[in-house]
Amino acid sequence: MASSAEQMASNISLGSFAKATDLKKRLWFTLGALIIFRLLSFVPLPGIDPTALSALFQRTQGGVLDFFNMFSGGSLERMSLIAMGVMPYITASIVMQLATTMSPSLAALKKEGESGRKKINQYTRYGTVVLCIIQGYFMAVGLENAGASTGQSAVLDPGMMFRITTVINLVGGTMFLMWLGEQITSRGIGNGISLIIMAGIVAQLPTSLAQIFEGGRSGSLDALKIMLIIAMCAVLILFICFMERAQRRVPIQYPKRQTARGQIQQERSHLPLKVNTSGVIPPIFASSLLLMPLTIVQFSGQQAVGESAWGDFVIAVTTYLQHGSPLYLALYGAGIVFFCFFYTSVVFNPEETAENLKKYGGFIPGIRPGKRTEEYLDHVLTRVTVVGAAYLTVICLVPEFAIAQMGIPFYLGGTSLLIVVNVTMDTVTQIQSHLIAHQYGDLIKKAKLKGGLGRR
Repeated sequence: MASSAEQMASNISLGSFAKATDLKKRLWFTLGALIIFRLLSFVPLPGIDPTALSALFQRTQGGVLDFFNMFSGGSLERMSLIAMGVMPYITASIVMQLATTMSPSLAALKKEGESGRKKINQYTRYGTVVLCIIQGYFMAVGLENAGASTGQSAVLDPGMMFRITTVINLVGGTMFLMWLGEQITSRGIGNGISLIIMAGIVAQLPTSLAQIFEGGRSGSLDALKIMLIIAMCAVLILFICFMERAQRRVPIQYPKRQTARGQIQQERSHLPLKVNTSGVIPPIFASSLLLMPLTIVQFSGQQAVGESAWGDFVIAVTTYLQHGSPLYLALYGAGIVFFCFFYTSVVFNPEETAENLKKYGGFIPGIRPGKRTEEYLDHVLTRVTVVGAAYLTVICLVPEFAIAQMGIPFYLGGTSLLIVVNVTMDTVTQIQSHLIAHQYGDLIKKAKLKGGLGRR
């Protein structure tokens, strides 16, 4: 069956794609939803001065705002209705995943199947609303106070009414994006939330490439550096594609079973452990934590912060933590390694996997079921995670070093490449699955038609 599926996948052509009407409808729906997302990123919040806002972002470059602006497709820089993007929803989802591992009631709810999953999704939506309200309020207050030191405020009419309207608009924008992502997942192709994030990153790439070629035209970047940038991106993309498909297959055997013809057959399978189990969560968390102090200082104003000994200490720390500094790269790599192990322990539970194998009669050859299986899986997972953490560290630190040394735009970082390549690979895989299912459907229809003609 596997070989026939691979053969059908290799035989996929443009002709089979043209016949797959359901797939084309899904692709058109996905494209239309992403166009709506991009149009909303240009709808500004009421009461914002665009000139003062542009000057504010020029002063705060290099902080965590650049990081979130990348995921929102430039919406934060323009302070649009979807300025917060889908980051509150992602944060709420991660918190719920952590909660299910620590709370027995939520863990039991997760095991209830589809009904439990729906309840957890509902709790995630409630958490998204709460996070949006908190972040939206602090964003409104930050906009009011951002220009206090320079006398040029980005808010035309500051006050409680501005804060309330800003919170309502930002909550509505994020919840609409969450709903749009769910619609893409159910009626389109791929994971909707991931596609929205990828669309925001890809929308910034033309600007980044234009800055690179403009640097070559003006002389700030020579031709050799530009060629090195392009070659580095190509090598990193190929490396990501290879490592994201890499997995450690743990062999699994099941007891011998008697088939309908009286034959005794032993089932063999494997448990795939991905090298990069944690995905892009470690770079996102590590970058956010490192860039947060710099952003606080930039919003507060260095003169206000420096009035005390604590302020001098904060300014000194943020000076050493500038984007691309040696201390920043070292802490960034350490944070990636830590979150790799932490998040992998959250998403994969060796004890639960060992219990499930024992329940269904499965076992690892040479390993006794139960506690020994759990220890073996934990040992294998730890070794795999070491390789995954090293891979993520290289992927993220090499572009960061190039950004600091060559002046590459921020959007060409390792995190953005990871997200774009991962989402693209997942979407292409789903398109191939739809095409294979369509070809199987055609074969079944032809077989039924021939069977009906034969009986006649």
